Amino acid sequence: MAALQHLDEGVWMDTAPVQFLGLQLTANMTVLRLRDGLLVHSPIPLTPDRRRAVEALGPVTHLYAPNLMHHLRLGDWAAQFPGAQVHGPPGLGRKRRDLDIDRVHGEPAPAFEGLVDELRIDGFRLEESVLFHRPSRTLVVADAVHQIGRPAHWWTRTYTTLAGFYDRVALSRVIRWSSFADRAAARRSLDRILSLPFQRIVVGHGAVITTDPHRALAEAYAWLRAPTPLRLSGGVPSGCS
Repeated sequence: MAALQHLDEGVWMDTAPVQFLGLQLTANMTVLRLRDGLLVHSPIPLTPDRRRAVEALGPVTHLYAPNLMHHLRLGDWAAQFPGAQVHGPPGLGRKRRDLDIDRVHGEPAPAFEGLVDELRIDGFRLEESVLFHRPSRTLVVADAVHQIGRPAHWWTRTYTTLAGFYDRVALSRVIRWSSFADRAAARRSLDRILSLPFQRIVVGHGAVITTDPHRALAEAYAWLRAPTPLRLSGGVPSGCS
């Protein structure tokens, strides 16, 4: 039986290959232990071995789609674990009418109390919420930041270099340019996330960030957190954020 990677108290992860726009990447699934069972964050393909490995840890009681992109395997898991509560961002119900969303991000979640903080990134068109698992001090994200390393595939290497996240902790420039409708709101959300005492970041794509994760995340969002310079017109500020 394939084993999940044990990261810390009550935290495991697994990885599967994923292709998108010709890119060859990996996608991570995180499993968190809650009081009533397990939360599966950003499910990846449900193979027989993967199912046995997860069930060996306990009952699956929560299935979590962190944003409007990481949901493709959610239906397969929901079909196999019909008693699990399905969590998703507000817009997922419109995008996936085949899914029954039991709880929308931000609504009360009694099973999370004292164990998991859910923080929405406001102003982010992907509608992502990140989870902070308190017992392990683990921050779990999807597309908020990447650490893909140095992929060998030529197109993946070329694309990620052009998009600014090859061999570095960063956010794709494509997401930066297209997915932030309200940068001031996103900046406030990021400041709240950076105030958390996390010791690692499990990303949606790539390796877990363990080296100075606060600094890594802050530097990845330096473009967002830096104050907008004033543009002067006749000595009067013409705009700032």
